[in-house]
Amino acid sequence: MATVPPEILDAAQPVPDNVPAPKREYPGALIVVEGIDGSGKSTQLYLLKRWLEIRGYRIHFTEWNSSPLVKSATRRGKQRRLLTPTTFSLLHAADFADRCERQIMPLLHGGYLVLADRYIYTAFARDAARGCSPHWLRNLYSFAPIPDITFYFRAPLDVAVDRIVAGRPKLKYYEAGMDLGISLDRAESFRIFQERILNNYDQMVSTDRFVLMDGTCRVNKLQKLMREILEERVELEQFAPKKK
Repeated sequence: MATVPPEILDAAQPVPDNVPAPKREYPGALIVVEGIDGSGKSTQLYLLKRWLEIRGYRIHFTEWNSSPLVKSATRRGKQRRLLTPTTFSLLHAADFADRCERQIMPLLHGGYLVLADRYIYTAFARDAARGCSPHWLRNLYSFAPIPDITFYFRAPLDVAVDRIVAGRPKLKYYEAGMDLGISLDRAESFRIFQERILNNYDQMVSTDRFVLMDGTCRVNKLQKLMREILEERVELEQFAPKKK
């Protein structure tokens, strides 16, 4: 396996030694990216996915809130503004459970490298910011497999918020946390909501084996670091095409 070059170590912080590594009961591996909106995580995972695909590795990509079984119900609830923090959380949990049972676990057992854009930690951060009990959330997702690597892309709040606001004509109601009654101004509500989420993420760095990535670094530098860490911690050859 490769060793992470010292010149790019400053863009990430290592996992604490006192946190146990996940125990796998399957031949596959699970790689996760987390972070607030505008942190750059989705861009980095896409680049990693393309790099792996070009090399022919057996991979599967999944993203938060994408199950066909639940997506339409979530959309209707948002359109009518009927979702409470608890019902919103339960819909996301149902979405994740469906993808976990039909996609994630079968592919992990089938020897695939599964890439997830957001995972259960999104619920721990975002739903807790909406007032759901952290203990209740942990129990709700207790069936989920522990990732082999969780890359946490952390960008300063102002940087992340500016990226989102600059790229969106209008913030959506729930996206901005308007359901919480934080502020009548949508942009201000979004900023406060994201700050709460960011604080929750920061508390998970040491408890959930996050690999902390500097979201303000250059895209190519972060991508190089992601690839090096992946090669160091996961035996990629097991996911390579079988030689004929």
